[in-house]
Order: sequence, then structure tokens, then C-alpha cells
Amino acid sequence: MGLVRRLYRGDTKIDFIGSRKRWYIASGVITIACLALIIFKSFNFGIEFSGGNSFTFTKPPGATLEQAERVVQDAGAEVQTAQQVGGGGQTKFVLKTAALNIDETVKVKEALSKELKVDVNDVTDSAVSSSWGGHVTKQALIALAAFLVLVSIYIWIRFEQKMAISAILALLHDLVLTAGVYSLIGFEVTPSTVIGLLTILGFSLYDTVVVFDKVEENTRGILGGTRTDYAEAANLAVNQTLMRSINTSLISLLPVGGLLFVGAGLLGVGTLKDLALVLFVGLAAGAYSSLFLATPWLVDLKEREPRYVALKQRVLAKRAAVAKTGAVESAESLADAVAEPEVATAGAGAGRGGASRPPQRRRPAGKTGRPSGSKRKR
Repeated sequence: MGLVRRLYRGDTKIDFIGSRKRWYIASGVITIACLALIIFKSFNFGIEFSGGNSFTFTKPPGATLEQAERVVQDAGAEVQTAQQVGGGGQTKFVLKTAALNIDETVKVKEALSKELKVDVNDVTDSAVSSSWGGHVTKQALIALAAFLVLVSIYIWIRFEQKMAISAILALLHDLVLTAGVYSLIGFEVTPSTVIGLLTILGFSLYDTVVVFDKVEENTRGILGGTRTDYAEAANLAVNQTLMRSINTSLISLLPVGGLLFVGAGLLGVGTLKDLALVLFVGLAAGAYSSLFLATPWLVDLKEREPRYVALKQRVLAKRAAVAKTGAVESAESLADAVAEPEVATAGAGAGRGGASRPPQRRRPAGKTGRPSGSKRKR
């Protein structure tokens, strides 16, 4: 509970910046693994991107999705994805195959009608050409590039160049990590996936901008002082915005997690899982990168500037001087503490056998101390 209270008050002192090499190593390993998955395993592109045919029909009583998939395979078509959507009496099977010609399409529909006892006219088919899929892919890449450029310009104008560079690096990290997880699980890549990617990049940018705004506030006028350097001020900003980042991430992840695990997992709403997965992974990656990567990268870039190098040297020099002064004062205090018992001991010895009296001054020899010219009475 004490930790929770400190989080809400922004009183935590976690060394995000000082431990940044750990975050770099962990993120580097994960990024390399995701790039390997993307290169060697690739993605399961839907027919919107690769082209192909789609067959949709109402689920026959007693039929299973595996039976429908086997019938289509036996008819000579390569099934890429098979989904069950809807529920109750509105449950439908959606099977997507590689590109088929007219004769092959008719053969698949007749096989479904014969084996699963459905009316051939109730089987809806649609075809997407590979050229149209290439056009969709091109437009998606253009949208992503335009988003990154506009984001860079905004942050450059609102903050500064090095913050824009750090934010874009964090966005690219989130993009690679999300794509790697998507490739690992093998969910179908659809236009919804692209929309989800743009959504999570916007969320990651929002979280990063919140932290950068606090960094800018903490480092304003820092070059004129010697109390703290840029890394310490940035680390304080991350701690101050930590609870806000946690709250925003949890509030975003809970409904998306419900969409993914309940909607797609338990209820079998297959059309939601492509969007839900990319949102869930991307939101978690965005929260991580804004705290553990974006600000440390910013600190590394800023501390290359001569003025911030000089600031760090001044701060360290002042702290060394303060530490030296404190050591001298401690030594003097120790010496005084040692001397005080000796004085006390001397006073105690003078007072033995009665009350202590002040020392009397000795008279010079040959003098009686009487006033000059006085005679002694007989």
C-alpha cells in the first residue's frame, strides 16, 4: 500500500535513466527476435492483400468448421483461413482460399452443397484480385509513412529535434514488436490490422508526449544552476508521470483484453481477433517504450551536447566540494567532542575536597602588599 500511495503522489524514485542499459539490452533482444520472425516466418496475409476467394454460408445443423474446411480442400482449393462468426441461428462459416477461376469456384460451392446439405444459392462467394491487394498494401504503407512524418514535424515544432527523434524511434520499436508478435501467432493480416497499427502508434505517441512535456518542465532553466543535471531531471519526470502512464495503459488494455480473450477466445467472434491482438500488443508496447526507451534515448542524445556535458561537470564538482566541506566539519566536530571530556575531567579534579575556588595571583618576592608609606603599629 505504501508503494501505491507513492505512485499516486509521484514520490517514487525508480532509476529509469541510470538502468537504461538493461532496457536497451532487453529491447534489443526482443527486437532482433521479432525481425527474425518477420523475415523468416512472414505474415498470414488475408485475401484483401494477397488476393483470393471467400465463401460464406450459414452453419448447417450438426456441421463443424473442420468439416467445411475439409470439403473445400477436397474440392481442390487451398484454404488459407476458416472462421466461425456470429452466434445462435445466425452463425456463419467464412472460408478464404487462394485465387480460383470460375470453374473452381463453382466446384467448391457444389461440394459444400452436397456434403454439408446447404443450398448452393445460399453460399456467397467473392473474389479479390492480387492487384487490388497490392494496391491496398501500397496505400497502407503510404498512410503509415505519412503518419510518421506528421508526428515528427509536430514534435519537432512543439518540443525539439532530439525529442522528435526519440519519439519516432519509440514508435518504430512498437511497430516492429507488434508485427513480430503478429507473425509469431499467425493471425490473418487484414485492413483492420492496419487500422489497429495506426491506432496503437497514436496511443504510444500520446504517452510519450506526456512524459516529454514533464521533462521539458523539469529541465527549463537547468543550465543556469548546479543542483541537478539533465539525466536526473528527466528521471524525475518519468517518476512523476509513472502513475498516469500506468492508469492510461490499464484503462486501455482492459477493454481490448476483453475483446481479445472473451470476444475472440471464448465467444469465437473470429472477425475481432485480428484487430484485438494488434491493439493489445501495441498498447502494452507503447506504454513500455514511453517509460523505458523514449526518455533514456532523449537523455543520451542531449548529454552529447557540450553545454549539458559542462552542466554535469559543474554539478559533480559542486557535490564534491560540498562533500569535502562536510567531511572537514565532521572532523572538527569530532575533535571538539574529544576535547570536551578533558576539560570536564580537569574541572572535576579542582573541585575535590570542597568547592572550587578561582586561582590566586602570586605576589612578587619581597613585597608585603601594604600601601607605600604606611607604618606598622606596635
